[in-house]
Amino acid sequence: MKNAVKYILHKLLGFKNYLFVFSLFKIYTLKRDKNEKDFFVFLSLIPDNTIVLDIGANIGIMTAHLARSIKGSEVFAFEPMPNNIEAFKRIVNFFKLGNVRLFEIALGNTEGQAEMVMPVINAVRMQGLSHVVHSSIPENNEGERFTVPLYKLDTLPALQNLTQRISAIKIDVENFEYFVLDGARHIIAMHKPVVYAELWDNDNRKQCFQLFEELYYTAFVANGEKLIKYEADKHKTQNFIFIPA
Repeated sequence: MKNAVKYILHKLLGFKNYLFVFSLFKIYTLKRDKNEKDFFVFLSLIPDNTIVLDIGANIGIMTAHLARSIKGSEVFAFEPMPNNIEAFKRIVNFFKLGNVRLFEIALGNTEGQAEMVMPVINAVRMQGLSHVVHSSIPENNEGERFTVPLYKLDTLPALQNLTQRISAIKIDVENFEYFVLDGARHIIAMHKPVVYAELWDNDNRKQCFQLFEELYYTAFVANGEKLIKYEADKHKTQNFIFIPA
């Protein structure tokens, strides 16, 4: 049913207009979405006058909240998919987000180029499931493909010699998180940001947990407005907040 509604809206509005309207709707209603309460706990942990990295910015929903909520902040947003980028730029202009800097690239632990896919399921383009085409990601690989630049955060020129601290990272890149974080070990060790990540229960999650353990981070989950230490046998969630020792 949900996909059928999306299909109709894509046809009525056109895909590009749909993405913009959908982003606006989600921005205005995000605080009422029970599935996104963890994000607002993460948001409350970010200090003013710092830099935030939004990795997998998609169509700008969480970017808008980050940019509007944190005083004196600068949000570095990373999004490689062309249709998402166009909607993202419309959101930035609509809300006049002068503190947002967009990088139209993919991130990983190597540099060069990456192939991306926007899955098409039952004739519906699923922009929220867009991801890097990689042997470790067997799901949702049928759809529209694009070749995009690929960089490592550790060697990205824009992150060298910063005058402000990177205090937080939000990452949601559809099962490619480990590779992005592996390419950011130096940045994470230097700035010690709080990290908010959506991780499915698979090998990518296990690798991310191991990486954060090596960097002396602890995994927490949100319980209402509080954080409690993650326990695998108790907590069934995809949203984690990693905090440095």
